[in-house]
Amino acid sequence: MVEKEIEIDGLKVITPSIFVDNRGHFMEFYNQERYNKIIGTQFKFVQDNISISKKNVIRGLHFQSPPFEQGKLVQVLNGRATDVVVDIRKNSPTYGKYFKIELSNTNNKQLWIPPGFAHGFVALEDQTIFSYKCTNFYSKENEMALRWDDELLGIDWGINEAIVSKKDQESQSFKNFYSPF
Repeated sequence: MVEKEIEIDGLKVITPSIFVDNRGHFMEFYNQERYNKIIGTQFKFVQDNISISKKNVIRGLHFQSPPFEQGKLVQVLNGRATDVVVDIRKNSPTYGKYFKIELSNTNNKQLWIPPGFAHGFVALEDQTIFSYKCTNFYSKENEMALRWDDELLGIDWGINEAIVSKKDQESQSFKNFYSPF
């Protein structure tokens, strides 16, 4: 297993070991003991989510406010996606900065996203299956989002035409955002 720190404090790219033979391959998706060393023992995963998206679907930029903030361990099980996270921790030196990475079923990378980040992705292929392990339960009352196309954030999603839900189209702008973190 390889772990890589990112220029934004708290984010970690993790590449699990893969064992290949004539039958295919085997990968340990998650091991509590190993991940405690990587992300810290204060986190425990309580909910797993999977989304299946068409090419050019953007989901995000989502997060939950305290006390239902979530850390997420994400990866793509099938297809490819550009994953994007925005630092929304108001006292962070990288507040308002974003990080993006391609996740795919061929590079097998995972991204650890601690609480205090808005998260989204764009599917780069049809039938992209995206997996989220979450440290807190979903709470509709605490669900929040920033606009995926916000000019101040300036995220280049790398596509020409996005498919976005009505809810994500109506998300708040970063200019008018007051962070609960």
